[in-house]
Amino acid sequence: MTGSSAKEAAMVRTFTAAVHEEEDWYVARCLELDVASQGETLDAALSNLREAVEAYLEEVSQPAIEATPLVTSFQVGRAA
Repeated sequence: MTGSSAKEAAMVRTFTAAVHEEEDWYVARCLELDVASQGETLDAALSNLREAVEAYLEEVSQPAIEATPLVTSFQVGRAA
């Protein structure tokens, strides 16, 4: 790897997104940062979130990055 390629590879981070539908939009929120975005499709919402996170990380010198939460599902019995 060249110097710049190694630097770019070292800077890659993985974040977690929670996405929900709100009327005709998909709203995507980064669970580790206080950053959210939206799009008309799931792919657009995630792409917009990626851009928003990149912009946030460029602007904030010491970002408060929360630990990645454990995301899981559970079942609830149906109420009578």
